[in-house]
Amino acid sequence: MLRGIRGATTAQNTKASMREATVDLLQEMVAVNQLNPDQLAAAIFCVTPDLDALFPAAAAREMGWDHVPLLDHVSPAVPDALARCIRVLLLWNTHHAQRDVHHVYQRSARGLRPDLVEVKDK
Repeated sequence: MLRGIRGATTAQNTKASMREATVDLLQEMVAVNQLNPDQLAAAIFCVTPDLDALFPAAAAREMGWDHVPLLDHVSPAVPDALARCIRVLLLWNTHHAQRDVHHVYQRSARGLRPDLVEVKDK
């Protein structure tokens, strides 16, 4: 079965900041879902128009995701949308039910889907 895992984070418009934010996001998505990148059918990234210093897919390649099909695109410039946002959709070949998939929202992107953000500090 193919499942989708959503994630989002924010970064400054520098190569270093975008790389760090993307790597942190992907590493957490892998860890909380206990997935192996070999199980990924694809990863689709989108960035807000104010982020143009780095392709997030380049950061994934630097992590060793050499055989995962990766795609970057720019999201529409929607008024009042969260700025400097990197979003990702991982397409995961797994037998887990969709309800058992853990989506990851970091930094300022936590407000995008508060219903999916797990409370870590109780």
